Parts: sequence; C-alpha cells; structure tokens
Amino acid sequence: MNDFISLNTLVEILLGISLSAAAGFRVFVPLLILSAGAVIGHLDFPTDFDWVETPQALAVFAVACFLEITGYYIPWFDHVLDTVATPAAFITGTMVTAYVTPEMSPLVQWTLAIVAGGGTAGLTKGLMNILRVGSTATSGGLANPILATLELVGAIGLSVLAITIPIAAGILVIAIILYAFYKIWQYFSDREVSKLDQTPTP
Repeated sequence: MNDFISLNTLVEILLGISLSAAAGFRVFVPLLILSAGAVIGHLDFPTDFDWVETPQALAVFAVACFLEITGYYIPWFDHVLDTVATPAAFITGTMVTAYVTPEMSPLVQWTLAIVAGGGTAGLTKGLMNILRVGSTATSGGLANPILATLELVGAIGLSVLAITIPIAAGILVIAIILYAFYKIWQYFSDREVSKLDQTPTP
C-alpha cells in the first residue's frame, strides 16, 4: 500500500500515464524524448534500463521516429501503419510506465504498467484510429495529413510536458480520457433516444 501513498509515487504514475498517452499518438516520440532527457542528464533510469541513456539508443529512436512520422504522411500507408502501431503503442505504454516507476514492488509496478500504461496507450491509439477511418471516409484521405500533424504535435507536446510538469500532464490526460468517454456515452445515448423516437406508437 505504501507504493501508492507518497507524492513521488503519484508523480511517477502520472508521468507514466502521460507518456503512454503520447505513445498512442506516436510510438517512438516519447521513447526518443525519454532517451534524450536521459542522455543530457535530466532523467535517470534504474540499472535495468541504462541502455535507454546511451547515444546509440537515442540514434535508433531518432531514426525510428523519423520513419514513423514520415509513414503517416503516405496515403493509405497510414492505415497499414496503424495495424502495427496499435499493439506497439500498448507495449510502449507498458514499458515506459515500468521505466518511470522503479521504486514500486515488481508485482505492483508491472500490473500498473499493463493496466494504466498499456491501457492508456491502447485507448489513445484506438481513438486516433477511429478518427483516421472517419477522416478517410469523409475526405477520401485528403484530411489525413492534417490529422497526422495534430497527432505529432500532441505526441511531442505531451511528452515534453510529461517530463517537465508530470502532474499537469497526467491531469490533462485523465481529463481528456474522461471527456472522450463522456462523448462516446453521449453519442450512444443519443442514438438510443433517436431509435425510441422513431418507434411507431400503437
């Protein structure tokens, strides 16, 4: 229980959730920013994750990030990329949350990483996939580059905010998720009401 009491633990959890949400926008952006923060000395990872702090890891993440960003500006390939990026986002969300919560017991650490980290990344990625399908259906894919740019800005902005002001970033992500759930619930509620209104009265 003590794992969930300290302010430091709360900050770590919010940091993990924020970076996981960023991974839902772009998988490699939070990894690149985490690695850059570690290389310049702003972040310090536990021994098991020292490899993230190396210039070699930073270079690999930079190349992967460039390829991912470029891929989302190629017509129709963005949908193919989504099929790969969706499970990758879940894995990345799980991993980054585990990275930033090293003081927890392993059981709590990885349970939280899978549920909160992987869940947040998967939810964010799922919502963006729905938006991309809707964008393709309504604009024939012409609006997809705009959506890709917004995703990129969201990934970078959220990642930077997460490592500088994790509490604010975490609260923002939680608020966005709650709002998204509310809009989904409202959408289905309105559909049910519409069906009832169209039901002929005897």
